[in-house]
Amino acid sequence: MVHLRVLTISDWPLWREVRLAALSEAPHAFKAGLADWHNGGEERWRERLAMPETYSIVALLDGRAVGMAAGLPGDGGACELRSVWVSPQARGRSVGDQLTAAVEGWARQRGATTLKLAVLPDNEPALALYQRNGFVDTGELGDLLSDGVTRERLMVKVLR
Repeated sequence: MVHLRVLTISDWPLWREVRLAALSEAPHAFKAGLADWHNGGEERWRERLAMPETYSIVALLDGRAVGMAAGLPGDGGACELRSVWVSPQARGRSVGDQLTAAVEGWARQRGATTLKLAVLPDNEPALALYQRNGFVDTGELGDLLSDGVTRERLMVKVLR
């Protein structure tokens, strides 16, 4: 059974554990690299969880962290879904769907009218997850990646 846990500042060791696992296992799926976070001390991890009005969750399976996601407030009635990852041993168990739904629920409670995200264009499993959960490609390009060529794909879900 998967359990979702909303994180507080005191949960920084758990956030660090799952974030480093994600960056190690799927470096191709994130703009940030392991080196960007690996050397971060306790204060940096606490600061991330203390960001105002953010929502950070971890999926636990048999007491082990197997996934993560975050919600960030945005402008103009939008919120953003970020940092979604599911460990290989938990894939195929709807963990990504549960994490996405939890962030969507948080956004709705905030009164958001849209939930946005940016995804790397070759991350087919993530694209499938987001499309399955009602996100559509906006046709807009996001940030330029470190390779100087690739741009993120921007997706959005209208919340009614």
